[in-house]
Amino acid sequence: MKIVATLLLLSFLFSGRAYTKHVQSNPNLKPMNTSSDHYTFQLSDKVIRKKVNFKNRYGIILSGDLYIPKNIDNKVLSALAISGPFGAVKEQSSGLYASQMAERGFIALAFDPSYTGESSGIPRNVASPDINTEDFSAAVDFLGLQKNIDRSKIGIIGICGFAGFALNATAVDKRIKAVATTSMYDMTRVMSKGYNDVVTTEQRTQTLEQLSQQRWKDAESGSYAPSTNNLPQKLTGSEPQFVKEYFDYYKTARGFHPRSINSNSSWTATTPLSFMNMPILFYIKEIAPRPMLIIAGENAHSRYFSEDAYKAAAEPRELMIIPDAVHVDLYDQLDKIPFDKLTAFFKANLK
Repeated sequence: MKIVATLLLLSFLFSGRAYTKHVQSNPNLKPMNTSSDHYTFQLSDKVIRKKVNFKNRYGIILSGDLYIPKNIDNKVLSALAISGPFGAVKEQSSGLYASQMAERGFIALAFDPSYTGESSGIPRNVASPDINTEDFSAAVDFLGLQKNIDRSKIGIIGICGFAGFALNATAVDKRIKAVATTSMYDMTRVMSKGYNDVVTTEQRTQTLEQLSQQRWKDAESGSYAPSTNNLPQKLTGSEPQFVKEYFDYYKTARGFHPRSINSNSSWTATTPLSFMNMPILFYIKEIAPRPMLIIAGENAHSRYFSEDAYKAAAEPRELMIIPDAVHVDLYDQLDKIPFDKLTAFFKANLK
């Protein structure tokens, strides 16, 4: 499974298996304030957080946190659905975004995708470009039923791998009025072609052969084998820079969460199968005339995904490059994430 393992690394399908005891503290990073509920950020004192559940059209019950500005009285507000990064949970980056956007006057829903976190779905730790796209639309279903939300004013934010799903959802779901992405990954592209599209047809064929054989093994055992290509428990210094950056977020006090696949678990070994021949951004032009805002770090290894999506999209569109930022800076660094820009974008376009 060597090539499969390589592809899993390239697409960031790596994580430790039950390594809760190995959480480390990186002295070079300032950890966010963490609550007793294991949130990796401090809830704004201007915001109320409520646990909610809703169902997608596959019957999976999704778990979310609804962030509501305090003292809204009987006002009906615009709303945002937020998810990502790929392999993260709502107590991490998406919750931080939701809290910040609620502080700025939106009702915001951060949710765990199907088969992960506190959401339902068996087997666990499986991803699907179709189902994860549907998760966003299910979140829109939920938001549109709330009495304090104007269902004609709903937008979405996708982070990392869920940025691609957010664009895919917006293309197909015309109820979504505006979309923003940060640190975007196109998960179907990176899993099928590797970073910078370096995987050859021969390598892809060999990978699919190995994944297909893994299905026999899973069928024989009656269970789904986990990926064995994980983030290291400790850094040696020889790792690629992007691995070090992911480690700094997921494996340290800065962003570790026990339910996060990237912190403390593992995707199933055959998870890439449904991504290998399903390009999720094929219909990106059909987002127009609804607006999109694509945000990426200047020094992010993933920057080209955002730039290529911008090139493929139709107007109205905007690409914003954050100076000196790397991929994971847009997960949680309040001095890097352009919340004022996100606020202005959604206020202008959810009307």
